[in-house]
Amino acid sequence: APWPGLAPGAKGLAGLAAVGGERRRKSVRGCIVASDISALSLIITKKGDAEIPGLTDVTIPRRLGPKRAGNIRKLFNLSAEDDVTKFVVRRVVVDKAGHKHSKAPKIQRLVTPARVQRKRREQALKDKRGLKSRKEAEDYAALIASLRN
Repeated sequence: APWPGLAPGAKGLAGLAAVGGERRRKSVRGCIVASDISALSLIITKKGDAEIPGLTDVTIPRRLGPKRAGNIRKLFNLSAEDDVTKFVVRRVVVDKAGHKHSKAPKIQRLVTPARVQRKRREQALKDKRGLKSRKEAEDYAALIASLRN
């Protein structure tokens, strides 16, 4: 590529850049950041000696927890036998009347008895269709054999 390090869709590369013929407007030129940039999205990788006020001296808790069952298991180090629904991150919400109630996300990819039953039923139907197909093929082969004789 004529711009090493800046793949199509990379940070610092404006425009769609995948569309042929579009000029690639680059805000990052090598290791030098252009003066026309108003904000940079950065990640702190190594902590220095002193704290940065308002940045590294405060810890802000995550507002939302994971929604997917596997990610909840990973976060709380759960085994496959543990009930994921007991570990979902809930948050307390106060409505207009002043009543408090907790909200939690609907857990995705959760293996429930209904899902197991549905999978078992689908597999049984698939097996039944295969058995019917094989029986029909055998009957047809027998019919052809009887007509040839």
